[in-house]
Amino acid sequence: MKNLILVALILASQASPAQKIVSVKSKTTFFSSAVLEDITATTTKGKSVINLLNGEIAFSIPINSFKFAKSLMQEHFNEKYMESEKFPKATFLGRINNWEHKKSLPEAVATGNLMIHGVSKQFSTKGAVIFKKDKLIIEAKFNIRLEDFGVEVPSIMFQKIAEEVEITVTYEYPIYENVSIEK
Repeated sequence: MKNLILVALILASQASPAQKIVSVKSKTTFFSSAVLEDITATTTKGKSVINLLNGEIAFSIPINSFKFAKSLMQEHFNEKYMESEKFPKATFLGRINNWEHKKSLPEAVATGNLMIHGVSKQFSTKGAVIFKKDKLIIEAKFNIRLEDFGVEVPSIMFQKIAEEVEITVTYEYPIYENVSIEK
């Protein structure tokens, strides 16, 4: 929660309340395809803030909110690999390139700082920005290497857990007719 509040304060200092919106619906999924097993986990507990004036965007996802098909997988994920008590959130703070308010971008690129497992890295990913009458939808699918973020997987587990996992995000934000963009 502290990370989300900090991110919201940063964005708020650069925009009036009418220029930023908070997500109302989210879905974040990771998928690991390994030799012996595919693993999927999903959370709907992520939060995001976007600045409609300039495309600055922030995400905060509680690690322990990911749900697995098997409870033992969830326990191992939180305790052995992600150490979610020590590193409770994954965050992204960046900007959508070529941002134009109320303009959909089917091939948008977001660049910024991604932090997972306490490790922060510059990150860039492709996605889509979709404006509809009453909502904005942000979608992206990208891969991350676990070792890049200090997530250690014992060599004996590499047949069950992939070195690279696929992350898919879909976030919805409300758009109000009276939202004005001031420059």
